[in-house]
Amino acid sequence: MKLLEHQAKERLRSVGIECPAGRVARSPEEAERAAQELGSVVVKAQVPIGGRGKAGGIKLARTPAEARAAAAAILGMEIHGYRVPSVLCEEALEIARELYLGVTVDRDRRATVVILSFAGGMEIEEVAKHSPEKISKLWPDAFAGPQAFEVRALALRALEAVGAEQALPRGRYLAELVPLVQRLFRLSQELDASLCEINPLVVTKAGKLIAGDAKIEIDQNAEFRHPDLVRQLGPDASAATSGDDPLEVEASRRGLTYVHLGGNVGIIGNGAGLVMNTLDLVKQHGGAAANFLDIGGGAKSEVVKAALEMVLLDPAVRGIFVNIFGGITRGDEVARGLIQARDELGVKLPLVVRMTGTREEEGRQLLEAAGITPGVSAPAAARKIVELVNAGPA
Repeated sequence: MKLLEHQAKERLRSVGIECPAGRVARSPEEAERAAQELGSVVVKAQVPIGGRGKAGGIKLARTPAEARAAAAAILGMEIHGYRVPSVLCEEALEIARELYLGVTVDRDRRATVVILSFAGGMEIEEVAKHSPEKISKLWPDAFAGPQAFEVRALALRALEAVGAEQALPRGRYLAELVPLVQRLFRLSQELDASLCEINPLVVTKAGKLIAGDAKIEIDQNAEFRHPDLVRQLGPDASAATSGDDPLEVEASRRGLTYVHLGGNVGIIGNGAGLVMNTLDLVKQHGGAAANFLDIGGGAKSEVVKAALEMVLLDPAVRGIFVNIFGGITRGDEVARGLIQARDELGVKLPLVVRMTGTREEEGRQLLEAAGITPGVSAPAAARKIVELVNAGPA
């Protein structure tokens, strides 16, 4: 679940991190009134994705009339597939320098990492790729959090990495940065966030640290622990759903575990390990998986039908491989779901099924009676679907 910028900044303020004054506007008139109150503002599209500035979704407005015009231009536009329903009108800052500060998950170390860089105001991925020496990292104790001496050492490394010792008086910089990092880390833990990012963390001409932008992504598996946040999203809830890919957003809406991969062989299986093995088998035999779709254990026929329908939403799919191991999941239930879905959806694409485990004989009999020949083994089934897809339409 991705929070919009104004929602993320509400969370930052709640832990004492300073943000510019701002107002959310859903019409040009509201943007004009916000500028009358705040003065010079930056009008920002509120969509859960980066690259807003390059897409024309961020504009500086020095007068209320300019704010009205900027909002009129931004509202309703599409940015990377997201329609802009609202804008944040935020007071313009006098910027002396821009930093990057983030708290995220380091999967290699299986730990939370604090990232600080003086190369802020741009995509941190590009900095990491081309100038990794400009990024400093800290892996604090998960329970104690970042200690003051650790943050001071992190800050000094970040300064030395860009030779910017004179960019800000060292004492004041450290005095403000230490509690800010600690508060951001605490917020990340409280929200079960996979990412809490401030980019840029603005150093104003007066020497203050202010969050110029904010991004918070919450682990979808932890949503049940934050019902207040889900309710707060209100009309923006659908926009804040995790997954930028339209197919992944739709799958999430349907309650399916789906990842879009871009190939032409649709994959359905039960159990993450089995599905990943199925992806490898298709690749091994020269195919390219279109997706990862796990229907889980104990899947009923209606779930299987929903999964098949989801796979078919991808226009690139040219064939479907269903790999089922029957533990809790019953083979006859899966077979009924596949047959029903094929008939109701009018599926004409090649469909190969490998089924083993609980009630596999009953399932195979149902499939054969319906004209679907199950694969003898997983490798054989993978080979068959790749052959059928490569052969093209009969």
